[in-house]
Amino acid sequence: MPSDGHDQVSDTHGGPARDGDDGPDIVTLDDGVPTAARVYDVMLDGKDNYSIDRQVAHASLSVMPELKEIALHNRAMLHRIVRYAAAEEGVTQFLDLGSGLPTVGNTHEVAQEANPDSRVVYVDIDPIVLVHGRAILQDNENTRVVTADIRKPREVLDHPDVRALIDFDKPVCVMLCGILHHILDEEDPNGIVAALREAVPSGSLFFITNFTRLGDTPESAELERVLLDQLGTGRVRTPEELARYFDGLELLSPGIVPLPLWRPDELVTDATTVGVRFMTGGLARKP
Repeated sequence: MPSDGHDQVSDTHGGPARDGDDGPDIVTLDDGVPTAARVYDVMLDGKDNYSIDRQVAHASLSVMPELKEIALHNRAMLHRIVRYAAAEEGVTQFLDLGSGLPTVGNTHEVAQEANPDSRVVYVDIDPIVLVHGRAILQDNENTRVVTADIRKPREVLDHPDVRALIDFDKPVCVMLCGILHHILDEEDPNGIVAALREAVPSGSLFFITNFTRLGDTPESAELERVLLDQLGTGRVRTPEELARYFDGLELLSPGIVPLPLWRPDELVTDATTVGVRFMTGGLARKP
């Protein structure tokens, strides 16, 4: 790796042709700048991260040791939501925004197990997600990986790989799982959700989770400070702010709840801990 911390990688995995591809993608990986995708990978005990990502993760864990537990709850809720959407709602198109790095039990694995015809597009701003994702998905015609910035939702929606796989005349499950807290207030997260809501038809689903402020507890404010200082993103929002993401949508039971309490597969014996309560979310349907 060059001394400036940048590494150029050519995505030359064989795999199926992708609409809009003009040849191998050349992406620049920077191990001197942390990303949310790789910090999340650290929390999930993944291997696709750099020292700078581990630094941010460890600083965050020093404030809130439960963050690894919370990351696992987030992943488990994703599994339950995707299974429900495909098996119970009959939704077979998934737009996973801010998807992070490929790991065990990804959206496409869960969705295609429930319905083999399910189509999944992963979208992340981190180019390493594209490199790893295409390596894993090269034989999966119903799954794509796109490098794009969800702060520009129109560019995401108009991306040729998104349009090639997602039919916006049919219901889509729009997934904003653990990503909106990395959108600063001035970047208008509500406007992003509104643009996505307008782009999909009736019957579409919205799956949203976010760090949620636990009253006036100092851990919430300190974690936000660490994330903003070291990662540049990380807004811990109030329950009222989270509820506004679902404006114009029909919340499905049990509503906006701590992650382990959304239709759990197993009994949750203690719902009072920080590990359970710090991140909340829900699933809603567009009327």
